[in-house]
Amino acid sequence: MSSFHVDDFIAGWIGGASSVIVGHPLDTVKTRLQAGKGYRNTLHCILTIYQKESIYGFFKGLSFPLASITLYNSMVFGFFSNAQRLLSQLRHGDARRPCGMLDLALASMMTGLVSVGVGGPVDLVKIRLQMQSQPLLAESLHLAGDVSVRGVELQGTRLYRGPLHCIGSILQTEGVLGLYRGAGAMILRDVPGYTLYFIPYILLCDWLTPEGSTSPHPCFIWLAGGLAGSVSWVTATPTDVIKSRLQADVLHQRKYEGILHCINHSYKTEGLHVFFRGATVNAIRGFPMSATMFLGYELSLKFIRGL
Repeated sequence: MSSFHVDDFIAGWIGGASSVIVGHPLDTVKTRLQAGKGYRNTLHCILTIYQKESIYGFFKGLSFPLASITLYNSMVFGFFSNAQRLLSQLRHGDARRPCGMLDLALASMMTGLVSVGVGGPVDLVKIRLQMQSQPLLAESLHLAGDVSVRGVELQGTRLYRGPLHCIGSILQTEGVLGLYRGAGAMILRDVPGYTLYFIPYILLCDWLTPEGSTSPHPCFIWLAGGLAGSVSWVTATPTDVIKSRLQADVLHQRKYEGILHCINHSYKTEGLHVFFRGATVNAIRGFPMSATMFLGYELSLKFIRGL
């Protein structure tokens, strides 16, 4: 029996497409809190977006992650499931044998590392589009030759017409490496983050599944997935803040030289609490988004394998 299964990738696509629609509005709020200015708290951010941009404001940047989710979540869930089978095959000679805790951790960390290759550009474009209506500090904007304008806020300036224009602009001004700005912080977020995503889910499913049952009830899958998502996102908030700030830092107004500079600058100007900005949103958003992701994945996988 081959340890490689394509159906995991298909099920990952279905679950991911469902979860991104559920989680995107609060993802926008999270990004604005972490990388934007002028918001006192989560509720104030939500009301401000609604008052200034209506419901549409919560769905800015949705088209690109919704389209690219076919690749990203397929890769994450497909890679994780196949990595488990490969490790079981290599260590025990049986791909169907359940992984132990060490192998689950290794498969999770490998998934987090590999996911950045696809997720880095997806996250970057999403965040740039989500931050479109934020004030742009024209600290290094040059007008009329040598005339420099500093400290001017350009309210409502739209740099990008859409996802494709955003990608083209980044490639033109920052090169291919520009699409991976913040990738280092994303690795620091996702390697431990996926470990705290998959392992709690598997443990909770095992704990909630009655003895003699071959698979957990859909309600238990939903609950375990939601709790795992909340745990993962809350613990990943500090590195997520750094990642969001680096990715929102566009070329003509760049102020962060790298991860350490971003950490140091953020701490000096805003204090320790800045690294936990958006934690509440992450906890709330992580539950329905991950619950939908795991439920969609498991039900789709069951349906595909039953054909």
